[in-house]
Amino acid sequence: MKFTTLVLAATLMFAATAQANENAIRKALTQQFPGANIASVQKTPYSGLFEVYLDGQLIYVDAQAQYVFAGDVIDLKSRANLTQARLNRLQAVKWETFPLNNALKTVKGKGERKLVLFSDVDCPYCRKFEAELAKVDNITVYTFLYPIEGLHPKAVQTSKQIWCAPDRNKAWNDYISRGTVPDNDGKCANPVEATIALGGKLKVSGTPTLFFANGVRVPGMVPAAQLERLLATNAQ
Repeated sequence: MKFTTLVLAATLMFAATAQANENAIRKALTQQFPGANIASVQKTPYSGLFEVYLDGQLIYVDAQAQYVFAGDVIDLKSRANLTQARLNRLQAVKWETFPLNNALKTVKGKGERKLVLFSDVDCPYCRKFEAELAKVDNITVYTFLYPIEGLHPKAVQTSKQIWCAPDRNKAWNDYISRGTVPDNDGKCANPVEATIALGGKLKVSGTPTLFFANGVRVPGMVPAAQLERLLATNAQ
């Protein structure tokens, strides 16, 4: 038997084994977690574990799904969080999903790079991110006012007042930088409730949450240098 034939046979055998394991894992987890949405199962390069994307989260199991491992896989050499990076890919969103007319649009420089930002007006990490964002040029930012009422009870009303201001971007900047509340009742036609619904649908659980041109999401505050790398890595 030629070497290439052996390689092909081994590849097919591996694929068949992986498929058998995937089916067994799905069956075992369905029995253990009835009603759970198992979106994908695939073998990882880590110690024979399988990655399972279940109900919007990543878990790891052995080939028989006898043991479940919940937590992040870290590459100690690069310090990269492989679980979070993979989750960001799995939770990517098509750019067309975003109703950009419902966002505050800010263009800096040529505005060639694109970023969607879900931000809560009263989130301290969002304010820190705005300070980092100010250091980045050649970008168009679409900021969706996404108040998390459970954490910030006044954020819904303030978001509506910002949207109803004559100059929304200025009202946003004034509130973020100085806490100046726009002088209106927030009762104009505004997309705040629609944005809350959209964020829930997209499982945006915290702010800031960033979406790049290729749809990849990155949750949390990132410094300007890291944002530059992310913009380069996730360009469309």
